[in-house]
Amino acid sequence: MADIKDIKLAKQGKERILWAEQDMPVLSLIKEQFAEKKPFKGLNMGLCLHVTAETANLARTLKAGGANVYLCASNPLSTQDDVAASLVKDFDIDIYAIKGEDSKTYYEHIDSVLGAKPNVTLDDGADLISVIHKKYKKLIKNIKASMEETTTGVIRLRSMEAAGELKIPVIAVNDADAKHLFDNRYGTGQSTIDGIIRATDMLLAGKNFVVMGYGWCGKGLALRARGIGSNVIVTEIDPVKALEAIMDGFRVMKGTDAAKIGDIFCTVTGDINVINSEHFENMKDGAIVSNSGHFDVEININKLKKMAKSVKKVKDFVEEYRLKDGKRIYLLAEGRLINLASAHGHPASVMDMSFSVQALSAEFAVLGEIMPPRVYNVPKEIDEKIASLKLKSMGVEIDTLTEEQINYLKSWQEGT
Repeated sequence: MADIKDIKLAKQGKERILWAEQDMPVLSLIKEQFAEKKPFKGLNMGLCLHVTAETANLARTLKAGGANVYLCASNPLSTQDDVAASLVKDFDIDIYAIKGEDSKTYYEHIDSVLGAKPNVTLDDGADLISVIHKKYKKLIKNIKASMEETTTGVIRLRSMEAAGELKIPVIAVNDADAKHLFDNRYGTGQSTIDGIIRATDMLLAGKNFVVMGYGWCGKGLALRARGIGSNVIVTEIDPVKALEAIMDGFRVMKGTDAAKIGDIFCTVTGDINVINSEHFENMKDGAIVSNSGHFDVEININKLKKMAKSVKKVKDFVEEYRLKDGKRIYLLAEGRLINLASAHGHPASVMDMSFSVQALSAEFAVLGEIMPPRVYNVPKEIDEKIASLKLKSMGVEIDTLTEEQINYLKSWQEGT
């Protein structure tokens, strides 16, 4: 079964999938191992992820491991329709995703995946597991575990756990070193800049670029914005992260102060209403606002609509909100993930690591002991294995400790 835009797009999608595969050597190696061991034989796996060429290679890897794979989009604007078509036609994987789908269709697609009664779920934003807890509680007893891909999802799931509402064991893939240190920083940094440039066609050099949030995604975005020549300003609510941003060479100030001088704004926090009415009121004419957090809640679009006397689309992924005083504010990609809405998301090389964590974590959950419902960290051995394989694929060798060094580190008797 499938619900996609156009099966005729499959040829182009297959080319894109195979091109990405060339830059995903670690996942390709895992796929070979899975094809031999079949760790997921007979299991239904429900995926709610961005339907991109990189995700396609994860789906193929899980299928090689014996799983029946069912995939829907984790964001209405992130689907690559040609990739979805190829997964259906060329790789016999059930896909429910159409770029630009409305909210009703989005949740119908989640329903379709859950209709397959998955034994394992892979989530990006925790929508799949959230819907299970709300509408499909009967499925819970048959679900071995869920993997969570992104910061926003982990935050939601830890809140569920704290409230005693989490009924399924979850592995926080996002928190693995091989994921957040690379995907969140280098992947988000590059792909967000790419998305903003594609949407606006603007020169970023010399512009005041406001990064709202200095977690790993914010760090990567600030780094890349500075690299392209922007004057970077950081806003934060965490004093330690704010201090870190200062030590990294960025200006730090309150959001309302940054609003007065910023040319381009991008939220990367995982929280709600990071850009709000008090920011819009202070912004300059022509200010550009965007979001690279998972959900479209970081910019208070409802407030912006109420403040505007007119709204019009000026080009793909750019809407002009003209306020009552005549000032114009430009919203990119409806406040959704700019790096996946107007660009292609993270490069395959960095997703190679993230999806390898997903694949090996799923294998760990299936083959390991039964886990009580809570949020778990990725085992250190998986992190180290993926990092080692990635280094090997890059032709990089590193040192190892000698027996003397190992014994010294274990000893407390020897001092200065």
